[in-house]
Amino acid sequence: MSQERWSAVDRYVTDLLVPSDPALDAALAANAAAGLPAHDVSAAQGRLLEVLARMRGARRILEIGTLGGYSTIWLARGLAPGGRLVTLERDTARADVARGNLARAGLDGVVEVRVGPGLEALPALAAEDETPFDLVFVDADKESAAEYAAWALRLTAPGSAIVFDNVVRGGALADAASDDARVRGVRALHEVLAGAPGVYATTIQTVGAKGYDGFTLALVGE
Repeated sequence: MSQERWSAVDRYVTDLLVPSDPALDAALAANAAAGLPAHDVSAAQGRLLEVLARMRGARRILEIGTLGGYSTIWLARGLAPGGRLVTLERDTARADVARGNLARAGLDGVVEVRVGPGLEALPALAAEDETPFDLVFVDADKESAAEYAAWALRLTAPGSAIVFDNVVRGGALADAASDDARVRGVRALHEVLAGAPGVYATTIQTVGAKGYDGFTLALVGE
């Protein structure tokens, strides 16, 4: 199997199940024009986020790591009527691009983009509103993955879902001797989830247009 085959399958799935969308296409174009790294989820992965939000009936969603807002659009489209989404982005320029993309998609009224390091923004978020989030999507620096996991668990309630992206790291997740801080971070994330009472979690390896990686999905139990 090869990257070419993986990408071909993604194209087939996307062409059939995830038709082209002007707002999403414009967001990717704006991100590229602004020089943002192409770290967005794929279209198929974006649809998965939307499906998860709809399955949960999510009225409150938290995203940690906005980039240009491509995944934010997918998540916001999965909100239940009257729902809200808060997304955290450390970089002001990227946050500005995201706000433009969200406005173009007609979602600026339901999404709040907050600027600042996630580990500084999360305590403030917890202090001002104790209403739990129904869904949390974490796609930020992997070095802090365990800390993000701890905050996600604190900010959710039984029945909430948490998704962590890019955790397999091309298979390096299995390397206990890795000196890569990102690998150590995602391994620490798994240790946090393994030790969290009442949490049901698994990690799924994936291949596709974005190469070989994977995501962790956790359900907060009683």
